[in-house]
Amino acid sequence: MNRLLKLTAIIEAATGLGLIAVPAIVVRLLLDAEITGASIPLGRVAGVALLALGVACWLARDDTQSRAARGLVSAMVLYNLGAVIILASAGIGLGFIGIALWPAVILHAAMAVWCVTSLRRSPLDVMD
Repeated sequence: MNRLLKLTAIIEAATGLGLIAVPAIVVRLLLDAEITGASIPLGRVAGVALLALGVACWLARDDTQSRAARGLVSAMVLYNLGAVIILASAGIGLGFIGIALWPAVILHAAMAVWCVTSLRRSPLDVMD
């Protein structure tokens, strides 16, 4: 679980910083769409949320046996599955397909599987 939390921290913090600094570029890469007006501050709020998830994962990386760390990984299952559904729906149903869309969908699906696998391990197992 240590590696999972570290990698999650890096991915989500980087994405969050990107959304805070240049939300239009992140949206262009993911969805090949323009954002304007109220979408820009909303994208930045999403960026702050992702940065917060990244910080939480980083701080929990060495405390993998606690209920809090398991709760955080459980929340990341929900987040990753939600990201897969929302991003895939945007591509398939709405036709918003940027260069990074399908790699992001695959990454979130893989991270969801890794999270579930980590949670299913016995508390007596060594988690890394």
